[in-house]
Amino acid sequence: MAIDVLVSDVLHLSRFALTALLAQEEDFCVVGSTSGYSDALEFAELHRPDVVIISFQREESDAVAFAEKVASIPGCRSMLLATSFTRPVVRRAFAGEIAGLVPRDVPPRQFFDAIRRVQLGERVFDAELTVAALGNGDCPLTPRELSVLTHVYQGDTVGEIADRLRLSDGTVRNYLSSVVAKLKARNRIDALRIARESHWI
Repeated sequence: MAIDVLVSDVLHLSRFALTALLAQEEDFCVVGSTSGYSDALEFAELHRPDVVIISFQREESDAVAFAEKVASIPGCRSMLLATSFTRPVVRRAFAGEIAGLVPRDVPPRQFFDAIRRVQLGERVFDAELTVAALGNGDCPLTPRELSVLTHVYQGDTVGEIADRLRLSDGTVRNYLSSVVAKLKARNRIDALRIARESHWI
C-alpha cells in the first residue's frame, strides 16, 4: 500500500522538485502540495495523509508550531526538512510529537528511508544534530522543560502549552516551577532571560 505524503514548502521550485523526487518511488503517493501552513493544515485535517513533509527556511520560526499541530491530527505524522536547524528547533522537535528532522543534504535514498520509517511509527532524527543540540552540558534543563519554556517565550499560555504538548495544565506549571528552580531565577520572566542569554532557546 502506498504511503500518502503531503508536501509543504513556501518556495515554489523547491516544492515542485521535492514532489517530483518523491514521485520516483512506487510506494509514495503525493496527495497534496501546498505553499502555506494554513492550507497544509486544512488539507491534512481533511485528507489525513500518512506523512506531512514540512520544508522550511531557517528563519521560519512558525514551522515547528505547524509541525506540532499536524502531529496532533490522528493518523498524521510530521517531518521537518531544512538546510540547517537551530539548537532550539532541534530541542523542541525532539521533546514534542514531531516524528522526524532531516537535513536537506542527505542522499535521496536516506530521505526516502526516513519517510518510510516515520510512516511505520518510528522517530527519525539526524544523530549529529541531536547530539549537538541535546548534549550541551551547561544547560540543566531537560528537553521537555526547554520545550515548555520555548512555548512561554513565544507567548503561549499554560493552557495552550498543555494542549500542544498533550499535558495537563498542572504538569506544565510543574515544569515551569522546575525551570525557575533549576536556573535559580526569580520568576518565569527571569528564567526566560537566563535561557535566552545562554542561547538555550
